Amino acid sequence: MANPDILLAPATAPSPANDSGVVGHALPANIEAEATFLGAVLIDNRVIEELAKPLAPAHFFEPVHGRIYERILQLLDRKAVVTPVTLKPYFESDEALKGLGGTAYLARLTGDGQGLMAPRVLAEQIYDLALLRELVRVGRELVVGAMDTSESVEPMEQIEAAEAALYKVADGAGTANEAKSFAEATRTAIQGIEKAFNSGGHVSGKTTGLDSVNQRIGGLHDSDLIILAGRPGMGKTALATNIAFNAADRLLTDQALGIGPDKSIGAATAFFSLEMSADQLATRILAEQSGISSSALRMGKISREEFQALSFASQRLAQLPLFIDDTPGLTIAGLRARARRLKRRHDIGLIVVDYLQLLQGSGKATDNRVNEISEISRGLKTLAKELALPVIALSQLSRAVEQREDKRPMLSDLRESGSIEQDADMVWFVYRPDYYLREPDQPKPTDGAAVHDAHAKWAEEMERIHGVAELIIAKQRHGSTGSVRMRFEAKITKFSDLAPEELASYGPDHDGE
Repeated sequence: MANPDILLAPATAPSPANDSGVVGHALPANIEAEATFLGAVLIDNRVIEELAKPLAPAHFFEPVHGRIYERILQLLDRKAVVTPVTLKPYFESDEALKGLGGTAYLARLTGDGQGLMAPRVLAEQIYDLALLRELVRVGRELVVGAMDTSESVEPMEQIEAAEAALYKVADGAGTANEAKSFAEATRTAIQGIEKAFNSGGHVSGKTTGLDSVNQRIGGLHDSDLIILAGRPGMGKTALATNIAFNAADRLLTDQALGIGPDKSIGAATAFFSLEMSADQLATRILAEQSGISSSALRMGKISREEFQALSFASQRLAQLPLFIDDTPGLTIAGLRARARRLKRRHDIGLIVVDYLQLLQGSGKATDNRVNEISEISRGLKTLAKELALPVIALSQLSRAVEQREDKRPMLSDLRESGSIEQDADMVWFVYRPDYYLREPDQPKPTDGAAVHDAHAKWAEEMERIHGVAELIIAKQRHGSTGSVRMRFEAKITKFSDLAPEELASYGPDHDGE
């Protein structure tokens, strides 16, 4: 047993932050375990490095213990040795600690050292009890909300809020919704920079699988909403599918090499397809990986050798951490709920939505499509932040593009709502110039030579740009705008990097401000 002098009794008078108990019951807590664990840390600072679960100050039931642990973490971050003596100056004016005997309490924490026998067990118990207390709070709020029968209450909104709260508890984040210190934010930033450095100086987020795109944007960053837009026929679904496959495939490759998910630039990917079925998307990916056209696969017009190549491709794809949800008529609330489940079950690191305009809002703004789209775009941005992963949402463009001589899309072409541009961290447009380059009219008897010259000029230009696509980065919060040239193989709906000699013949990429 630990020294009883070090134990507190907060269960009878919990702090306001912890006041979420049920009448007649004390909140789950073990103050003795908290004190014993802190004693072990003060005796041997290396204890914190061996924890299986990330213990935070907010996980401690007794506020004094939380403050002590927070100061320990700050000092360790400065590479200092933490003992009761080095902690003493920071707690001499702590009123709550004075009630326990002042700074002498810090020394009493190290009294028997029994916490060194099983510090990980103590830490896990502190963590688990914190989650139980958070679950009590969520349950209490759920009951109170469900008892409200006023007309202003929307049951589906309550269900979504409850599911979001339960997800945070399951993810261990329920007690960590407070403001982050600058030190914590800096650590996260340094980890991203380190990942970019280790990847060769290009990718700090999730890979797109396209080196030219990665070099421009630095990868897909957590919490970012990326809008990928284009007119029909430009290949936006193909590009989104390629990126989803590339990210999932990179994670699979890294896992085979023993690289953990936290170090990999790949990601398990969730693809919400509101337009195409899951088997249609699978056919596209099989076509891309086997090199056989999608139409040939659908009609079965393939040779025995091609079928063998298809079989080999399917064996690898069977292990791919890519999850397709093709539920039609999905609401933004439903999508967020499904994404949380996938995050919890499969630890997804990337979400693709095809496409934004097919999602439905909450039902409150059905009389105003612009407001509904605004609600959906905000919901997707909130989802990206909540799950700390990038979300790629495909979007339609207005027909204004077709009416201009220059067919390159602009931000003003985003269909139905300016809030899409406002909520997005990046806006990409897919543009294929060969799609708009039409063959000249047939020659007339009287002007055959002139038309022949025009046709020759057209053929030369078509040869130069055929199969070349542009990814126009019209908005990027973290960097410059501009465009990236890529190769597009329409037969197998695959985007890839251009070879250096192809880039030279087409011309340099356009750089923005």
